[in-house]
Amino acid sequence: MKKSAAKILREYGPFPGVDSVGGVTYDGRQVWFAAGDTLNSFDPVSGKTLRSIDVAAHAGTAFDGQHIFQIAEDRIQKIDPDTGQVLATIPAPGGGGDSGLAWAEGSLWVGEYRERKIHQVDPETGTILRSIDSSRFVTGVTWVDGELWHGTWEGDESDLRRIDPLTGEVLETLDMPPGTGVSGLESDGADRFFCGGGGSGKVRSVRRPG
Repeated sequence: MKKSAAKILREYGPFPGVDSVGGVTYDGRQVWFAAGDTLNSFDPVSGKTLRSIDVAAHAGTAFDGQHIFQIAEDRIQKIDPDTGQVLATIPAPGGGGDSGLAWAEGSLWVGEYRERKIHQVDPETGTILRSIDSSRFVTGVTWVDGELWHGTWEGDESDLRRIDPLTGEVLETLDMPPGTGVSGLESDGADRFFCGGGGSGKVRSVRRPG
């Protein structure tokens, strides 16, 4: 297993009126993050806040190329980012204990925090298609170039880890600095991860190795 320190490239925030950051996603232009009662976005170049949608947004956030999926307690909402309208909901697999959320290969990938699992979920029905075990509490989840990464956060320790999507074996870890937690995780499709910072109210960009 490769192990190294995470290289934080930039911090965004804290943002006005935002106490805590949950899930994070990227639509190719703006970074979206869950902030409890709102779903907000900012420009990753300027750091300027762009949008705020009044919708329950408690944990993981994902983008499928057209819609945003957002965990709100025990359900996953499908949201039109242009109008802010909730188009559909499905049950969240953990029934309220869910954290990370990603879109890949036509499925949602949902982190179930305390159960230390990542579930592949049918986005239409919420049916669990398969589950991957993790050795740590799972926060954010993201796929990039066929690699499955997830965030962990236990006590004062947090890292990003690349795991084998078939076995759950940890292949690589990036240790975050002490006291720097990861509440949400998204790749920009290239050499950066965007990491939700929980109660810091910040989003951090971290160098993706490779």
